[in-house]
Amino acid sequence: QVQVVESGGGLVQAGGSLRLSCSASGRTFSATVMGWFRQAPGKEREFVAASRWRRFSVYDEDYADSVKGRFTISRDNAKNTVSLQMNSLKPEDTAIYYCAPSPKQLTTQELRTPNAYDYWGQGTQVTVSS
Repeated sequence: QVQVVESGGGLVQAGGSLRLSCSASGRTFSATVMGWFRQAPGKEREFVAASRWRRFSVYDEDYADSVKGRFTISRDNAKNTVSLQMNSLKPEDTAIYYCAPSPKQLTTQELRTPNAYDYWGQGTQVTVSS
């Protein structure tokens, strides 16, 4: 059983910042990929960012074009935790944000695909007012 817990959501004005955090725990669980997705009302869940372990201490990161340059993903692999620093927030960033860890070595395409992930947190609401 893997438990995924997000925190850090809230209400912020446009141009402001928020930092989301996520921890994944399980008796033998080790996350190769830690991803962030979001879902706005009436819309499908969409990819935001992901951090993928490649080898030794090498990781790569991927971002949706809509957040590139504004959001930064960081992780502590030893603790199975990941953070998402969100700066210059816009009203269109309003959504429920979900953390999704995966033990699998996902391809670049799979990183961006919700169905490739097996574990999800309960989500944390981010609301950006104009």
